[in-house]
Amino acid sequence: MLDSLVTSKTRIKLLLKFFSHANSGYLRSLAKEFEESTNSVRVELNRLTDAGLLLSEDEGKTKLYRANQSHPFYTEIRNMVSKFLGLDELVEKIVKRMGNVEKAIITGDYAMGIDSGTIHLVLIGKDLDQEYLNFLTEKTYEKIQRKVQVDLLAQDPGDIHGILVYGA
Repeated sequence: MLDSLVTSKTRIKLLLKFFSHANSGYLRSLAKEFEESTNSVRVELNRLTDAGLLLSEDEGKTKLYRANQSHPFYTEIRNMVSKFLGLDELVEKIVKRMGNVEKAIITGDYAMGIDSGTIHLVLIGKDLDQEYLNFLTEKTYEKIQRKVQVDLLAQDPGDIHGILVYGA
């Protein structure tokens, strides 16, 4: 869906990153997270910043990027990203009722900007309600016609590559 509108996979990843949650990021960390060259990420960050969709601020020798919430298309892009991911309601419900969710990270194809039909989600937290999660994933499939595959972890191993949609 998004990949037919936006031809740059790196740009899709950046839009998903910044418009799915109030994320911010630095060039090098984004390049590492996306497993892309810093040059390709820099080019897309510059394009999105020049278009006014992202804001950048200097922090010492580095720049911190984040979504420009005052941009006229901010809400529309955020809604498109949420629909693309199909997880806006699921993550909101999970955080409210699953227990102590520390982080929710989209991994796999959707984190790469590819609509494969299966959304991989990693939830990190303690004492999470697996039964309620099973109920939610079934309801999500009925609603958005995408399978949701969830991995539960008690602790963050620190090496999960994807898009953080909840937590810090």
